[in-house]
Amino acid sequence: MNRRPFKQVDVFTETPYRGNPLAVVLDGSGLSTQEMQHFTHWTNLSEATFLLPPTHPDADYRVRIFCPGRELPFAGHPTLGSCHAWLEAGGKPRGEHVVQECGIGLVRLRRDGARLAFAAPPLRKSGPLPEEDLALIARGLRISRGDIVGHSWCDNGPNWRGVLLRSADQVLSLQPDAAVLAGLDIGVVGPRGKVGVVAPHGAGEEVAFEVRAFFPGNNGMVEDPVTGSLNAALAQWLIGAGLAPTRYVAAQGTALERAGRVHVVQDAGGEIWIGGASVTCVDGRVTL
Repeated sequence: MNRRPFKQVDVFTETPYRGNPLAVVLDGSGLSTQEMQHFTHWTNLSEATFLLPPTHPDADYRVRIFCPGRELPFAGHPTLGSCHAWLEAGGKPRGEHVVQECGIGLVRLRRDGARLAFAAPPLRKSGPLPEEDLALIARGLRISRGDIVGHSWCDNGPNWRGVLLRSADQVLSLQPDAAVLAGLDIGVVGPRGKVGVVAPHGAGEEVAFEVRAFFPGNNGMVEDPVTGSLNAALAQWLIGAGLAPTRYVAAQGTALERAGRVHVVQDAGGEIWIGGASVTCVDGRVTL
């Protein structure tokens, strides 16, 4: 075992312990997949990442992203948190953007003032959800089918199903039934029962949308504090459908007493960037 540089970063917040935490091992060289997965379980966090030398000539670093039970090809808050940790540890991008290599390929990141932002990766699946899924989601969220006023596949690696409700208050009052939503896993390969819920705030509010993210865990349904991959896919859907402006801020984590803020911008070329602040809460070494 070696003592390796390590940071625990809170992502999508400027205030420590109000965002979504991430464990970052800054030198994952020589660790096996099993060792990375075991350490991820030990942290008891939603994700841990391991930074490695890039294998692609255009990348600044490579990252492997793990959650309890499996490795992920891409995830948003681990992307921002890993980049924050890499830069804070002295990483220097070779070009205008930081280029991260991960399971889905290359992801570009840019500095946006005090925040970092990543370019939303292409959707692997889009378009309306099947009606049988919507009926199950409505039952699982304990709402009527008519309360869902919009819906779309939001798959950019993690296979999210996105549903739009009428109001932020309705989103915040949800109390999902884990047993019902777990039925979304039936008959498919891999964990697929991920549901993202979004609704607009009123005019003049600090944030434009309220977001919540639910997925099956070892002890029933889990709610994610702040979810970059989901917000990226929601932005592609909502902006593309004319349901959101080309620049807005989404809140997530409110129901968990967090204060996540996701900054969404569609640039002049049509590319969507997902940004947020990150703060380091733990800085030291870990024995692995």
